[in-house]
Amino acid sequence: MNESLLLTNGLFKHSDAKTAHGLVRGSERFSISGVIDHAATAGKDAGELLDGQHRNIPIFASLQDALSQVPAARNLIIGVATVGGKLPPDMLIQIREAIHAGLSIVNGLHEFLTDKSDLVALAEEKGVTLTDVRKPQPRAALHFWSGEIFKVTSPIIAVLGMDCAMGKRTTARLLTQAMRRAGKKAEMVYTGQTGWLQGGKYGFIFDSTVNDFVSGELEHAIVSCWKEASPDIIFLEGQSALRNPSGPCGSELLISGNAKKVVLLCSPVRKYFDDDAHWGEIPSVETEIAIIRLLGAEVIALALHTAGCTDTEARQWKKEYESKYALPVLLPVQEGVDELVPTLLAMI
Repeated sequence: MNESLLLTNGLFKHSDAKTAHGLVRGSERFSISGVIDHAATAGKDAGELLDGQHRNIPIFASLQDALSQVPAARNLIIGVATVGGKLPPDMLIQIREAIHAGLSIVNGLHEFLTDKSDLVALAEEKGVTLTDVRKPQPRAALHFWSGEIFKVTSPIIAVLGMDCAMGKRTTARLLTQAMRRAGKKAEMVYTGQTGWLQGGKYGFIFDSTVNDFVSGELEHAIVSCWKEASPDIIFLEGQSALRNPSGPCGSELLISGNAKKVVLLCSPVRKYFDDDAHWGEIPSVETEIAIIRLLGAEVIALALHTAGCTDTEARQWKKEYESKYALPVLLPVQEGVDELVPTLLAMI
């Protein structure tokens, strides 16, 4: 894999940098050699700053600093996922500098670099590529829902959340890895750009797909995974939340994707959708479980998003939620997800 740098430009500690967070935690598509963020975080290890695990991925204050330490870097990956997918204007300066330095650019935002004629010309001049991961697929490449999903015999587990940026992709990835360690063939179907960046083989990018074809693309990804990989179990990465008003999502995984089991991500401390009081309060876990049941699926475990909690507080919340909901409660960051493996093995 070519060595790559992540660009977060001062946002690494913010939830908008969830793309960078996922790639710091692991990728089979890119080798991450550093993060370009800010002078305040420069010199720290990105893994330690993210979740306390040293990953030998240094943070740099500038592109120049990064290239002086990582001269073999070949890609610059935009490591943020902003509201509305807009490219922060100050990042364009560093993107141009990176192209001048001979780096190819990988962009997961809705604002496409290949629509900017000056960048396209500069990239051609320097012999590098611009990759817009979220660029919509042509109509001829899209699939309409057919009902073939009902032939799939592998258990399908949807990993849903009660809001954005709660760890759905990370939890789905950890569950996949845990089942593989248990000796089973497990696959994850990604539904966002970071899943592709991390090396996902099966999936599609939900919010870049014309609405008429979302169900079909989801079905096609699951069926292709089942036919080609013959997995013992399949995990679906959720997007947004069933009741997030900025982009309600999740019922497609349960209905079109025929997922009958759910691992539900929730936060014991986040009160409002996207931490914005104007968007409204996040409803109760009880009502979310009830809605999922009405949609024909069963919540088999909760997983806690514990940003803003100490490890001690996280474990206290875990005990409280286990007592209140009589379900297994996972702390993916602090403890991993292995405790759910026996439950999952029993489904196979």
